[in-house]
Amino acid sequence: MKAVVVTEFGGPEVLRWLDVPDRHAGPGQIRVRVHAATVNPSDAVVRRGEAAALFEGRLVPPLSPGNEAAGVVDEIGPDAETDLKLGDRVMAFVVPYMSSGGAYAQHLVLDPRQVALAPAGSSHAQAATIPSNGLTVQQAMDLLSPTAGDWMAVTGAAGAVGGYTIQLAKAAGLHVVADAAHADEELVRSLGADRIVARGPGVADRILDAVPGGVSSLMDGALLGREVLPAIRPGGQLVMGRRSDMPGVAPLGEHPNVTIHEVFVPEYVYEQGKLDALRLHAERGALTMRVAAEYPAARASEAHRRLEAGGVRGRLVLIL
Repeated sequence: MKAVVVTEFGGPEVLRWLDVPDRHAGPGQIRVRVHAATVNPSDAVVRRGEAAALFEGRLVPPLSPGNEAAGVVDEIGPDAETDLKLGDRVMAFVVPYMSSGGAYAQHLVLDPRQVALAPAGSSHAQAATIPSNGLTVQQAMDLLSPTAGDWMAVTGAAGAVGGYTIQLAKAAGLHVVADAAHADEELVRSLGADRIVARGPGVADRILDAVPGGVSSLMDGALLGREVLPAIRPGGQLVMGRRSDMPGVAPLGEHPNVTIHEVFVPEYVYEQGKLDALRLHAERGALTMRVAAEYPAARASEAHRRLEAGGVRGRLVLIL
């Protein structure tokens, strides 16, 4: 089979489309023939080697990045506990430091709990946008346990995680105030935001203007950290879209009036029920699968360059 492989840590040029040994489903496992895998910011962190020290030597080249994939079940190992069948169109959440390796590979051998049916009528590229980003937001919602009718703020609202946050918050009965650049206001409004404020410095003051007294919870997809704390009412909650020991995240420490949570989505790697619930949201139209562009896997380096240039709305997807 072929896979996109990081042969040494570095820039996008280190991504190679190579022949690698094939994999087969063993006892208790299933194999997915991958047709699409998304390109996420965490993939660039893996490619650059910035995550290697956090995982005690489990991310050592050669390796494949990638957290989410979609394709078709093509092998089911003996004693695999699953209702999935050969030929089923599926989506999967993958963690590169696990034995499966990352999602940028034509075959993935997985625990069945990592795999759920793809939304009916979705393309492989669309289905691939759900697992990692959707479970990240679901974990945030589980940490916050918001009450219907409360106000939630979302930063980075035009991005993939921010957009899913708006939509799952609305599905939970929340009111949402979201930040957006002028060019993204129509997109963010279409995702369900009740009020929109300009993104950038001073966003906490603008959220307070929109929701006097402050919001009950805030999903910080833009990783603004301390800058957004004043927008949260006393006793409210903040959830960071990435763990504080990850690159590019400033630790917040304790705060006397706000409970701070951190998302670490690999903790949800076996949460098949939650992944399947995201499928149902997508089938009802409550979750929008946004594909920004598709690239042949052999052009993975080009996709990574576009990602790191910024401004991508939705997800870039590799076609394998």
